[in-house]
Amino acid sequence: MDIHEYQAKELLSKFGVPIPRGGLAYSPEQATYRASELGGAVVVKAQIHSGARGKAGGVKVCKNEQEIADAAEFLLGRKLVTHQTGPAGKLVSRLYIEEATNIDKEIYLGFVMDRASERIVVVASAAGGMDIEEISASQPDTIIRVSVDPAVGMQQFQAREIAFGLGVDPEIVNKLVPAIMGCYRAFRDLDAMMVEVNPLVITKEKQVVALDAKMSFDENALFRRPHIAELRDKSQEDPRETYASDRGLAYVGLDGDIGCIVNGAGLAMATLDMIKLAGGEPANFLDIGGGASPERVTKSFKAVLRDRNVKAILVNVFAGINRCDWVAKGVVDAVKELEITMPIVVRLAGTNVEEGRKIIDNSGLAVISAETLADAAKKAVAAAKKSA
Repeated sequence: MDIHEYQAKELLSKFGVPIPRGGLAYSPEQATYRASELGGAVVVKAQIHSGARGKAGGVKVCKNEQEIADAAEFLLGRKLVTHQTGPAGKLVSRLYIEEATNIDKEIYLGFVMDRASERIVVVASAAGGMDIEEISASQPDTIIRVSVDPAVGMQQFQAREIAFGLGVDPEIVNKLVPAIMGCYRAFRDLDAMMVEVNPLVITKEKQVVALDAKMSFDENALFRRPHIAELRDKSQEDPRETYASDRGLAYVGLDGDIGCIVNGAGLAMATLDMIKLAGGEPANFLDIGGGASPERVTKSFKAVLRDRNVKAILVNVFAGINRCDWVAKGVVDAVKELEITMPIVVRLAGTNVEEGRKIIDNSGLAVISAETLADAAKKAVAAAKKSA
């Protein structure tokens, strides 16, 4: 789960990370009022779940009330398109009004989970700012990486090594170390998957300030972080994914036209690969899980059908914990209840497979059966092309 910049800053500040003063605004009038509270020049920032907002015109420095009102008028209600949002963009419904900062040096600081080593890895660069992606690709040797031992956590000496590696003045090191440690504690204590401060700036007044921040969280841990779950902004999410997640389904929307209903993440990934290999394009990743009751299968069909691009549906179930007859009953019930007319290809294997196939065959429905995954993928691609 992602959150907005202002929310990430508020969380980080509670762990001792310095942030500029700022306030939230939902209208041009509120924006000018927030700016009057701050005094002086301000920065008007569009709040969407995406980076590269500055390059897309979503961050504007304003020196007077008229400029602030104009910037707010321009941004609110607009869909901001960045290289991370895709061509559809994301709607700007709120702004963060922040005091301007006298920047002397920009630093990149990130914390991510390295699944290979099963450790938190700190990534830092002395060249922070909007071009960090290009710098990391063209000058990988300039990137500092520090792995944190989970048994002892991040130590002060590691933060000092990062600070010195960034080439900052010795007087800044003692201010930079607490900011680094604060980001780490926020990552650890809030079940975060990523913490990114870009840029973390050193001001001309020799202060360290988090000028921008992004955080994402492990959705599987939100049950024990209700204050984090409350920060969710569904308007920034793919509505297909929001609908599915609210019903306990693991769903990721894609751009194809073949809807997929599969049990098990590994089998779901293999199904996507086989569809691509057969010349088709999957419309989604959907894992119905281990205990797929007929009701859960119906919910899965409803989630897939919310995508108007879907022209065929492939159900691929290898039953271990599941039972094929449960899944088959769910398919039949869903087709009847939802009055589905598009082609449906069903491949069943595993526990009670014969009973499952009988339920499908005796249903009287025009459901296409398949013996293998490769056969199912070919039939689904052919059905989708025929429906186009």
